[in-house]
Amino acid sequence: MEDWRKNKGAFAIFLGPASFWLLLFFVIPLILVWVYSFGERGPQGQTYLALSFENYLRAIEPIHLGIMLKSIWIGAISTAVCLVVGFPVAMGIAFAPSRWKNPLLLIVVLPFFTNLLIRTYAWIAVLRTRGFLNFGLEWVHEKANWLFALAGFPAALGEFVPLELLYNQYAVVIGLVYVHLPFLILPLYATLEKLDRSYLEASLDLGAGQWRTFFSVLVPLVMPGIVSGALLVFILSMGNFLVPDLLGGTDSLMIGNLIAREYGAARDWPFGSALSFMIMYPVFIFFVINAMVARYRTRRRAEV
Repeated sequence: MEDWRKNKGAFAIFLGPASFWLLLFFVIPLILVWVYSFGERGPQGQTYLALSFENYLRAIEPIHLGIMLKSIWIGAISTAVCLVVGFPVAMGIAFAPSRWKNPLLLIVVLPFFTNLLIRTYAWIAVLRTRGFLNFGLEWVHEKANWLFALAGFPAALGEFVPLELLYNQYAVVIGLVYVHLPFLILPLYATLEKLDRSYLEASLDLGAGQWRTFFSVLVPLVMPGIVSGALLVFILSMGNFLVPDLLGGTDSLMIGNLIAREYGAARDWPFGSALSFMIMYPVFIFFVINAMVARYRTRRRAEV
């Protein structure tokens, strides 16, 4: 039987449209943004093409580096929370009976059927001072005070003070986790679904406990899904500007907000492009190193 991968005509037919789409709407715009990053801003917001590194020098100024480091920190926390929450969910879906897998996956992707702006505004209604969460806590507080009063300790808990849950970095992390959690669950589920469960059974049969099997067998086997999902969530969290803009306070400015401001109100496209590529350069380097390591491992296996 002929290997379809050796049939260049069929390969071009299937690969051509997708390659054209990526080239036209991804590669070319990315190259234009990279060229703009070396340009100069005109007196009225025009973009002049030049070979200048001034935008990159501005990008590494302390104030901008501080915003980048804070964005990395918030992105890392959001990724860690997504991993802690998403791993059990992905395991539950992967190990669920077949008739429940599709409904559970539908629940995971169901938020995508609603606009991101509406979902973010919904969190404002939940987290604000007179929001649903504080209303619930106030109800619990009143009932607890009533029980203490029955026991002879009137107003033992004092007056309820609403929690300041909105317009701070905690609200930003909550919003980012909510928005990006499916992007970690789905790659993990895909990896867990293809997992050979006989390895887990062998580990348990040989005397390893549940936790040791989890950390020593399951986690290494699904590490590609963990890395891909975590990297996806981290990149999306760092570049998100809507959630910090709506849920964050004055100290919650992230690199995505700064880039949006440079492309919008400031009309400084060269500097905004340089800031964008300050994020993308480490990502490109990571992918290159990852490809080199994968190629090295493949060569070593072939030699063995």
